Amino acid sequence: MAKVIFIMTDSQRYDMVNANVSTGLRTPCLDSLAARGMRFTRAYTTQPVCQPARCALFTGMYPHSCNSWTNSSALSSDVHTIGQRLRDHGIRTAYIGKWHLDGGDYFGLGRCPDGWDPAYWYDMRNYLDELPPEERTASRHDTTMQTQDIPSSFTYAHRCTDRAVQFLQEHGQESDFLLCVSYDEPHDPYLCPQEYWKPYEDFVFPSAPNVADTLDGKPDYQKVWAGQKLDQERTNVQIRAPYYFGCNSFVDSQIGRVLDAADTFAGEDTIVFYTSDHGDFLESHCLTGKGPAAYDEITRIPLFIKGPGIASGSVSSAPVSHINLAPTVLDLFGLQCPPVFPGNSLLPQLYGNAERVNQYCFIEFGRYEVDHDGFGGFQPMRSVFDGRYKLSINLLSQDEFYDLQQDPYEMNNLINDPSCYTEICRLHDAILDNMNQTRDPFRGYYWHRRPWRKDAPAATWSYTGYTRQSENDYEERQLDYATGLPMETSSRRK
Repeated sequence: MAKVIFIMTDSQRYDMVNANVSTGLRTPCLDSLAARGMRFTRAYTTQPVCQPARCALFTGMYPHSCNSWTNSSALSSDVHTIGQRLRDHGIRTAYIGKWHLDGGDYFGLGRCPDGWDPAYWYDMRNYLDELPPEERTASRHDTTMQTQDIPSSFTYAHRCTDRAVQFLQEHGQESDFLLCVSYDEPHDPYLCPQEYWKPYEDFVFPSAPNVADTLDGKPDYQKVWAGQKLDQERTNVQIRAPYYFGCNSFVDSQIGRVLDAADTFAGEDTIVFYTSDHGDFLESHCLTGKGPAAYDEITRIPLFIKGPGIASGSVSSAPVSHINLAPTVLDLFGLQCPPVFPGNSLLPQLYGNAERVNQYCFIEFGRYEVDHDGFGGFQPMRSVFDGRYKLSINLLSQDEFYDLQQDPYEMNNLINDPSCYTEICRLHDAILDNMNQTRDPFRGYYWHRRPWRKDAPAATWSYTGYTRQSENDYEERQLDYATGLPMETSSRRK
């Protein structure tokens, strides 16, 4: 039996939470949550884009495995969410907030997907449908905050929180439930009351050394992305974003409301997960926003988990991934990890029975969004991090290798350094193995035959020669093409 609340924000960097890094940003509610459980200092998203990040959290699968490798591409029909999996075992499930997995536009389709309680469903389309046209438009422009003091009750975050509190009031005493609360904040366009953004009007966010990164020795596509910034003087760059930072503190206050309601109506034994989908460059590496890169600014995310048996104030520096969270949730409810889940449960780590459950964390990129040109278009990337070294294979450009122990700001690309060759090949092999094991539809010889790889096999049309069929536990065993009979093993020589 378990009571689980899963809280997430959007576009909140690891160092935008004071419990992680003291930068001057105020996040007292999240700081308090961190003090009550385990704080992870090396947690990573599977892809630094809204929808692909969410698919790993709520389906337990990598973006490439479930048709969610870009925004505005719906989950495959044979993919099942953790809501469906828990509901099918009689557990109450509710999802409130940004979903982004239905293939619709930014706001969603406004319809509750299978597996979640329709009484609490509330995506961004539902929010906009509540507003008259002029208020809809006002909600999409941060300039609204220049002309009026936005009441908290007008914001999406506040209305999501109201529904979460209502759920806890009505069901907090039940023995089993999963409540997901997914905020859009602090993602733009920013909207919050003046009391949250006004204190940041003169605030300058501390600049990391990589704000001055000139991208020398880096992939060409990153230089295209940086554009004219490469020609600018970088030593005096000041990071000012009062609305962004204000919404960061505002969403913290809304999370605090949920945590207070959990303590009041569900009790201290409630298990709480908190994370964000990805970060924002904020000028690091001459880049802004997020996109096809594996730098820590956009892939390293905050992650706190508190609950019974988890030591208060504990800290883990072992590499963990969003791909671990769905298995952890199922594990808490005593359910077996399905064969389509590539990740491991974090419970051994949370309960102090293991220092780490992952040898590697994998990060990827396909494209930013189906609906829009721009954002670099198709930029296939597969990356891996082992706790010290990070390798990125950028299929259409140059590759990257960083030693984060010696170079924490990822300034020096060591991909062609002979002294690193053994480590590079080890991580490269891990990427290739993961692509095969997870049925990555983009796998092929071209990922193996990189310019620096001395022992890459010759290109062949059959590549590994394997057939890799799905192990979907919601369906009957797939049939073997050669016999028409149920397959005996899912991965085999063709």
